[in-house]
Formats: sequence, C-alpha cells, structure tokens
Amino acid sequence: MLDLNVFPRTFKWGTATAAYQIEGAAHEDGRGISIWDVFSYTPGNVKKGDSGDVACDHYHRYAEDFRLMKDLGMNSYRLSIAWPRILPKGRGEVNEKGLAFYDHLIDELLKHGIEPFVTLYHWDLPQALQQLGGWANRDTVDAFEEYTRIVVNRLGDRVKNWITHNEPWCAAFLGHGAGVHAPGLKDVGVSMQVAHHLLLSHGKAVRIIKEHNPEHKVGITLILGPSHAASESAEDQAAAARHDAFLNTIYLDPLYGRGYPKVLFDHVPQFAPKVQEGDLEIIATPTDFLGINYYQRSILKHTEENPFNFEGVRPPGPEFTFFDWEVYPQGLYEVLTRVQQDYAPKEIFITENGATFEDTLTEDGQVHDEQRRFYIERHLKAVQDAISEGVPVNGYFAWSFLDNFEWAEGFEKRFGLVYVDYPTQNRYVKDSGKWYSKLVKAALGAVEV
Repeated sequence: MLDLNVFPRTFKWGTATAAYQIEGAAHEDGRGISIWDVFSYTPGNVKKGDSGDVACDHYHRYAEDFRLMKDLGMNSYRLSIAWPRILPKGRGEVNEKGLAFYDHLIDELLKHGIEPFVTLYHWDLPQALQQLGGWANRDTVDAFEEYTRIVVNRLGDRVKNWITHNEPWCAAFLGHGAGVHAPGLKDVGVSMQVAHHLLLSHGKAVRIIKEHNPEHKVGITLILGPSHAASESAEDQAAAARHDAFLNTIYLDPLYGRGYPKVLFDHVPQFAPKVQEGDLEIIATPTDFLGINYYQRSILKHTEENPFNFEGVRPPGPEFTFFDWEVYPQGLYEVLTRVQQDYAPKEIFITENGATFEDTLTEDGQVHDEQRRFYIERHLKAVQDAISEGVPVNGYFAWSFLDNFEWAEGFEKRFGLVYVDYPTQNRYVKDSGKWYSKLVKAALGAVEV
C-alpha cells in the first residue's frame, strides 16, 4: 500500500517523452535528417515500416497535450530537444524556427505550472554527423558542446533542470554493437568507443551548463537493472558480475570518478575504448542528480558462445509485459539502494518507468489497462521503500505520457498513460492515467484520497 506521506513535499510527479517519438513534423520548419529517420526508412529495420514522420503530431498539438497534462495534475515533465531541429547539419548554421518551437513549448509548459526537465540527447543524432563517423568520431563530442551551448543560452532563462544524455548504453550498444537501433552498426569495439565519447560529451556539457548558471541542476539518465546469476556456480556468478559491468558500472564508475570497470575490460581488453589524458576527469565532473530508467532485471549464465562469456536466461517470474519483459518491481528497489550505497548521488530521479500491454480502445473511448496501473503502483512502492531507507529519490516520471513511436517496434507497443488513436490523433486517458492523476493530485494536496 502506498503511503504518500513518505514522498518528499518537493517530489516531482510527472511523465516523460522523447522528441523523435512524439513530435512528428520530420520535414517541417528546417529540421534536418537524423539517424533515426535514415534507420526507419531502411526496409526491415522497424516493424511495419513505421517511422516518426508524424508520430503523435506533438509538434502541432503540444498546447492541447499540455492542457491535458495540466488537467491530470502533473507538476513536472521530462522532454527532449531534437538536435536536428536546432542544427540541421549537426554544427554551424542554427535553425531559428527550431529554437522558436522550443521557446513556445517551454513557455506553454510554464504557463500551466509544469516544470520542465530537458534532455539534450535522446538518440536523434543529425545524419550529417553520422556521415562523418557519428559518435565513434571524437569530433562529435565537440559538436555536442556547440549544440549544448546554443540550447542552454536560448532556454536557460526558463529551464533549470537538464539531462545530458538518455540511456547511453542503448545509444552505444543497441545502436553500434547489436545494430537494432540507429545507426544500425554491429561492432562491439565501436560501441565501447561510442560509450566513451557519450560520457565525455556529458562531462563537457555539465561544465557548459554550470558556466551558464551554477544554480541549474544537471545530471544524466542511465538505464539500470540488477544482474542476477542463474545459479550459485562460480562461473555463473562471474558471468553476472561481467554483465553488471557491461550494463551498469561501465557508466556509473567513470561518472563517479572510478574509471572503467576492470572486471569487464580485463576480460575483453580488445573492446576497451581509447581514453585520452584528462578524459576521465571530465567525465567525473560533479553532477546534481542521477536519472534512473528501470524496466527489468537480467539473469545470466556462463557461456562460451561470445567474448563476454555471459548469456541471458529467461526469468522465472509469472508476469511479463507485451515486450516480454519480466515485471519485477523488487529490481527497482535493488537498483536504488545499490546506487545509493556505492555512489551516493546527491539526488535521484526515476526518469522512466513503465510497461507495454495490449491496450484496446472501447467504442466509448475507454482503455481498461489494469495491468499497467498495478505495474506503476508496485514500482512506486519500491521507490517508497527506498526513500524510507534514506535513498534521496525526489521524482518519478512515468514512461510515457503518450503512446508513441517505440523505436524499432514502431507503433505496435504502447507505453502511454494516454492512448493515441494514430489515424485521428485523438487522445484518450487510459484507466492507468486516471489512477495516476488521482494519485498525483492527492500527493500534491490538490484532492483528498
């Protein structure tokens, strides 16, 4: 049972989205081409050939969407900026119409009393930079600095909370190692170099934001999850430790001044990134908070089939989402207490947490998604338990505000608290959204429980 009194009075109750997943208007007002445009247009990469060309048409409907967000009682919102809207070629000439769009968007949010948390990079790298090597090219770090400076100088009079990167593990490994995300490369060594450049650009962006205004809060968002061994055997335990380094500590350790995890790169030295003098100090530039995205745990066994010598095992749990991800709220508690014990961030935000289920829109405009409501409730209970033990969690952003373009899954998978009927672009608040709205209003004292 949730006890809202446990959550701090300053707690941020919100939802999250990403630019390419909801904005649409992919070819309007001077926006450049991104790696996700190219990836989506390539046959076989995205289910049903879907793309973010229209998505939720948020570019034209943001005022309507923010009125709905206000009606639902949210006091904060995590969004991302589309780099190709600001710098269509990645660097150089600035697209004024792109900046003006975000000017108006931020003003509209603030008009409704909703506090913006702005993510600078949620995977939509300008294709012009990819053609020069993308994140595998160290020059892209300089381009990110340029982009960061432009955005912060324009929006920093109103935006006070900044997230440099969303889930660098996904951008690095899924995009460059597994090849299932843009830009679709399959080279593990390149993916590790990309991870390093993403972290380096993070550190440099933190410094830019702090130079602009030392009072602004800045952090990074990581996708984290427990790595459990499939058995008590020494081999499986070691496999789980390597996976933990591969997913979690490869980012956490350098961010908190510990360098890259030896347990991983002593095992696969051929994949270790090239690190220049001073890089690790830049990466470890102090931040104000850590954003955590949590969806599932991993269970690992030893294998000889790959250089990492770990292999995922299907969890034994009885409940799975439409993504076939195990529902395991305990894992969020494990992540929060582990991060606090090992790294002690000043503040933590749950920047994403949510689930896909097979939603059905009824004739009278209802979506009865009890599974999603129960999912969120149990994960909030895990957050509550962590707060009770002194973990400084100060916000929860449900993923996602709207159903949206779910990357390589196209529009098949729905995460939203609000159902989007894509042919009409009509919005319908799901039962989970109504429940979350009531909870948020109760937590903020707007209504009685």
